[in-house]
Amino acid sequence: MMKINLTRILFTLTVVAGTTAYSQSEALTSSPYSLYGLGIVNQASIGKSNGLGYSGIGLKNIGSINNLNPATFSLVPRNSFLYDVGLKGQFNEYSNNYDSEKKTNFNFSNLAFAFPIGQGFGAGVSLVPYSEVGYSVVGIETNIEGSTDTFESTISGLGGLSDLKMNLGYQINDNIRFGISGSFLFGNIEENESFYVSGSYFESSEKTNYSGFRVSTGLQFDLSDKITIGSTIQFPTSLSGKVTRNVIKTLDGAEVTVEDETVESVDDFTLPLEVGLGIGATVFNSWTISADYKKNYWSETDQEEAIGHYVDQNVYAIGLEYQKNATSYKYKDRIQYRLGYNYDDGNLSIGNKKIDGYNITGGIGIPLHSGRSSFLNLSYSFGNRGKIQNVVIKEQYHLLTLNLSLEDVWFVKRKIN
Repeated sequence: MMKINLTRILFTLTVVAGTTAYSQSEALTSSPYSLYGLGIVNQASIGKSNGLGYSGIGLKNIGSINNLNPATFSLVPRNSFLYDVGLKGQFNEYSNNYDSEKKTNFNFSNLAFAFPIGQGFGAGVSLVPYSEVGYSVVGIETNIEGSTDTFESTISGLGGLSDLKMNLGYQINDNIRFGISGSFLFGNIEENESFYVSGSYFESSEKTNYSGFRVSTGLQFDLSDKITIGSTIQFPTSLSGKVTRNVIKTLDGAEVTVEDETVESVDDFTLPLEVGLGIGATVFNSWTISADYKKNYWSETDQEEAIGHYVDQNVYAIGLEYQKNATSYKYKDRIQYRLGYNYDDGNLSIGNKKIDGYNITGGIGIPLHSGRSSFLNLSYSFGNRGKIQNVVIKEQYHLLTLNLSLEDVWFVKRKIN
C-alpha cells in the first residue's frame, strides 16, 4: 500500500507551472500556493476597489456597487439599477533556487447588480470567485509503506469555490447605515495524481465538492459630509464536503480499476471570524482616501495542512482616487484616477514563517455617460507572494481587471414637449 508523504512537497516544487495538466482557459489561477486548503482566496473585487488596493469598507459609494460593505446598498439612488460585469487576466512568474516558470490566465471576475427597494433601503446580488485552485507539482518522492523503496509522482489540482451573495442595506438615519449579507459558497476541487511503481502506471483522482452558507454584517457612520467610517463582520462557518475517488492501474496497455468510484464525506472546512474596519474621506473636493484593516482569526479554526498550520491573518489596504469634477460638462474632468497598496501577512505558517504578500495597484475610471455613474474601470495590480529564502517558491504576478460598471434609470416617465 502506498502512503503519500506530503511534507516532501515543499522541497520538490521545482517545476510548478509549466507542467499543468489542464489548459490555461480552464484554470482560474496557476499559483503553487493554491495547493493549500480551498486554494488562493480571491482578492479582486467589484468596480473601483480593484484600483484602490482592494479597500472600500468605509467608502460612501453612490451610483456604484461596493461589495465590501453591505451597508452601502442603502445608498442605491431611487429609480436606479446598477450593474457590474468584470473580467481579469493574470500573468504569473514563479522562481526558486533552481528554476523559474511563467504562466498566463484569463477568466471571469464578477457579476453583480443592485437596486433600491424603498427610501434608504436597497439590495443587490453578486457572484464572484471565492477561491481559486490551479497547480501542478512534479517529482514528489514518496515511500512505499513497508519498504525502503520510493517512487516519484506528479500531482495536479484544478477548481475553486464561488460566492453567490445577497446583500441588503438600510439607512437608519441620515448618518448611519446598516447592512447584512448571506453568501452561498459552492464549488469543487479536483486533484489528480499519477506515478509508476514496479512497471505499472497508476492514476488516482479525487473530486471534493464543498458547500455552505455564511452571514456577514456591515455598518457605516458619517462623521461629517466628507468623512465616513465603516466596519464589517463575517461570521465563522463550516463548509461540508463530499469526495468522489477512484484509482486506475495500467499494465502493458491494459487498464484495471483498482478502486471503484466511491463517494464519501470529508471533514468540514471551517472559515474563520473576519473583522474589518475602514475609513473613507474626501479631501479638497477632488481627492478621496480609503483605508482598511482586516483581521481574520484562522488560528481559532484549529485546522492544519500537511506542511504547515493556519495562523491569524492581518490585511492592510489603502487607496487614493482623484476626480477633478464629477458634475463637469468637460469629459476629462470626470475621469477617475486611482492608486493603492495592499499588504497581507498571510494565514499559513510553514516552519514558523508566514507566507506574506503585497499588491501595488493603479486604475482609471472612464466615464461612459454624462448624466449617470457609468464607468469603464480598468485596474492593474503588481503582486508578490512568498520569498525564495523561506518558503522555496517566490510568486510575482501582474493582474489586469476590466469592469463595466453601469447605472440605468428605471420607472421614470419620459417628458415629451
